Amino acid sequence: MRVHVDMKSNAADWSIGQLAARFGLGTHVLRHWEDAGLLIPVRDSAGRRRFGESDVTRVAVIVRSKAAGMSLERIRALLDGETADRHEVLTAHIRDLDRRMAEMTRSRDMTLHALRCRAHDVATCPNFAAGVADIIEGTAAPPQGPTGGDAQDA
Repeated sequence: MRVHVDMKSNAADWSIGQLAARFGLGTHVLRHWEDAGLLIPVRDSAGRRRFGESDVTRVAVIVRSKAAGMSLERIRALLDGETADRHEVLTAHIRDLDRRMAEMTRSRDMTLHALRCRAHDVATCPNFAAGVADIIEGTAAPPQGPTGGDAQDA
């Protein structure tokens, strides 16, 4: 577990409101991350949370990781886990990202096809429908390219 030490090199100069505003977050989000053990702010003499530069970096990592679909548990392993645990969690995350990117590629290709398709009802176009055949059949199909071959695509 990370121990937060208030040193001159990591002066705790940010209030929770300032840190939240810096990242466009609600203060309740930072409190939740603190409850989850991802942030450990120092407290000033009045008991208010104070955050330093290392906390700013941690929040940036959390924001980026959450945007990529990483769970708080995985983020904790990324930031604070033992090397073996971190490797296992991050390998699983890479697999998830690869799967999601492939799905986004298929969705993008289907959307590009729909933009060019001349069919009045795009769902009746065989090439467009092929873009969701893997879902209908319950199988994984390779991504469809943005080119089609039927007369409705011209």
